[in-house]
Amino acid sequence: MSEPRIVIVGGGIGGLAAALAVTRRGHRVTVLERAPEFAEIGAGIQIAPNGIRALERLGLGDRVRAGAVHMAELRFMDGVTGEHVTSLPLTEEYRRRFGNPYVVVHRAELHAMLLDACLADEKVELRAGVTVTGYRQGGGTATVLLENGEEITGDAVIGADGIHSAIRRQLVGDGAPRNSGITVYRAIIPMEQVPEEIRWATSVTWWAGPHCHFVHYPIAGGKYLNLAASSDNHATEATANVPVTKEQVREQFAGLGADAHRLLELGEGWRSWVLVDRDPVTDWTDGRVTLLGDAAHPMLHYAAQGACQALEDAVLLGDLLDCTADAFPQRFEKYNAERRERTGRVQLTARDSIRLWHPAGEDAERRNALLRSLSESELHDQVAWMHGVRAFGAADNETDGDQS
Repeated sequence: MSEPRIVIVGGGIGGLAAALAVTRRGHRVTVLERAPEFAEIGAGIQIAPNGIRALERLGLGDRVRAGAVHMAELRFMDGVTGEHVTSLPLTEEYRRRFGNPYVVVHRAELHAMLLDACLADEKVELRAGVTVTGYRQGGGTATVLLENGEEITGDAVIGADGIHSAIRRQLVGDGAPRNSGITVYRAIIPMEQVPEEIRWATSVTWWAGPHCHFVHYPIAGGKYLNLAASSDNHATEATANVPVTKEQVREQFAGLGADAHRLLELGEGWRSWVLVDRDPVTDWTDGRVTLLGDAAHPMLHYAAQGACQALEDAVLLGDLLDCTADAFPQRFEKYNAERRERTGRVQLTARDSIRLWHPAGEDAERRNALLRSLSESELHDQVAWMHGVRAFGAADNETDGDQS
């Protein structure tokens, strides 16, 4: 009997992680990537303990921990007054409770680690420069349709092709993504250019202001500071990777105070994206076809869980595919059922977090007072359901906080 083959559409973090998870069950995979080569764009990415745990299951935990910058705190600043409101500590008690550190890496570095592992796996075939338009299935197989007329048939298809997924377009059919009306401006700066008193080289730092905020943290082993500044500017057109001037950034964040602007002024080569997401859906599986990561549950980046949730998807899917090809449809349904509640909750949490970052005046003062009132343990309680899971199915979505 020949080994089952699964076609994975999308060669990003989620798609490559799924390839590694699936081959560990003895299946062969073909990964299709639209870009001319397997590469990743973007800057920093935060990986909470749940993401590290998933990477451990893929054999990459030690490598990621060794190459990442380990964070000591999530630091919350009032962006108008410059007040340090509170910090969520990420060291001793956090790591004991959740079993792993909280780290940041460059997105391209994480992608390269996954790609190297796939290249070393003889069961993984990588094909770049192919555009998928849809799928069909029947007779115990699933076939991916390419723009050039080619067809690639396997025993199943996993759509890991992002928020504009062609597989989702056919499977779910929910139209264009939702425009959040928020524009994020991104830049990276050499760390030596950052004044030492505001460098905070082991912190993920938020500066919250009226209808805006910005986040910064170190990447590339601490050589650079990654800046991501969000403005609720009611953008009507979903644009991506658009160059903007420093003057435009200065105008969007005029409501922030002097300390915040010291950092924003250091940014060069700013580029902007209008953020989009989708509402959670109940079903993202159709027979021998299923979705993963942003194709299944795209979310705003404010919970810093997009990549972590894609990694969780991949590991659970790999666990469930310990079967022959005839059981793939039933296992895909189980995967969908096991993941939809947790991922939907993260999607809505990321969207709702705007209320934490963007209030003004008295609302901001009340927020600050509430955050100041929380103890270290209570702050950890707030993120335990996201960061503290031990496995990634529905029965394991909550944690009691004890290391296992």
